[in-house]
Amino acid sequence: MEALKQGADALFILLGGIMVLAMHAGFAFLELGTVRRKNQVNALVKILVDFSVSTVAYFLVGYGVAYGTHFFVGAEELAARNGYELVRFFFLLTFAAAIPAIISGGIAERARFWPQLMATAVIVGFIYPFFEGIAWNQHFGVQAWLKSLTGAEFHDFAGSVVVHAVGGWIALPAVILLGARANRYRKDGGISAHPPSSIPFLALGAWILTVGWFGFNVMSAQTLDKMSGLVAVNSLMAMVGGTLAALVAGKNDPGFVHNGPLAGLVAVCAGSDLMHPLGALVVGAVAGALFVTMFTWTQNKWKIDDVLGVWPLHGLCGTWGGIAAGIFGSKAMGGLGGVTFGAQLLGTAMGVAWALAGGALVYGVLKKTLGLRLSLEEEYEGADLSIHMISATPEREANW
Repeated sequence: MEALKQGADALFILLGGIMVLAMHAGFAFLELGTVRRKNQVNALVKILVDFSVSTVAYFLVGYGVAYGTHFFVGAEELAARNGYELVRFFFLLTFAAAIPAIISGGIAERARFWPQLMATAVIVGFIYPFFEGIAWNQHFGVQAWLKSLTGAEFHDFAGSVVVHAVGGWIALPAVILLGARANRYRKDGGISAHPPSSIPFLALGAWILTVGWFGFNVMSAQTLDKMSGLVAVNSLMAMVGGTLAALVAGKNDPGFVHNGPLAGLVAVCAGSDLMHPLGALVVGAVAGALFVTMFTWTQNKWKIDDVLGVWPLHGLCGTWGGIAAGIFGSKAMGGLGGVTFGAQLLGTAMGVAWALAGGALVYGVLKKTLGLRLSLEEEYEGADLSIHMISATPEREANW
């Protein structure tokens, strides 16, 4: 029976890792559909190569930073317990690699390729796993301190704060330091429209992310005996809440509609194992409206050129999700309890502060040393031709 349990747990978390790996295709197509045609190849290449760099950085350094273990032992030891620790690494790697995938959408269309890969290595190797270890592995006694102060530990079941808020808040200083795309904000105060290149690809990316998210959330239990159908239904309710709110707030705009479910899913991650489904619906709806409102303000009022709106979508909706777990996860709001508003507020604030500082440091150093953005000529020509020397739709093709 023990061998059967070990095998079932390894298979369970492996399937979760595969589902979250598929989400990276969603990141790729969401970005591909949002950017202009001259940057589509770059969007696809970035996500794949960022994932590959993330794998090496997390295997060699990041996983050890977060969980105090390493893989520099014999294969016989690694294969013990059906290789559960290895597939657990794979599953958690797919979370870690979401950080550069999130950032990629914010800095799209004008960022240099190699400096971003260097940033990925540092972020996934140290910045992200440092906070991951605090939230999910009791590092530095922070959780014990929060419990003594507020009556509960900081709860983030599937990463509203650890993954999404951290990724979104790292992206904010990167976007600001990089600056807006050329001619996005004109000297006369006008704003040049940069419409999505392909709504079908944008929608495809959103759907792939949405489906994969059920692995992201449900498999965060990490063992089969801890799996909860409540997590699945809460994820579903938050998804539709975000969609409907974005539909109304975004006035039928398809870009907002297809980002709405993502906003809801980002927000529900933290408390998806605690909330009542009606609470999850409200959390998702608030996130959908929050995304539409803050994306519009970011682009039009504050003139921060966050191409895919990753700060509103992941940074702000993830922050809301961390706090919302302390509200809708409580027994008074129909949840299972075991959380406090104070712990959620403090834990979320810690994640935001760490991400902001880390993002400012990494991208600030890169800007001073190597430079972050393409030249005006390269940006005008497009990242596809400037970096990869081929476009998504070559005008001249061989006739033979």
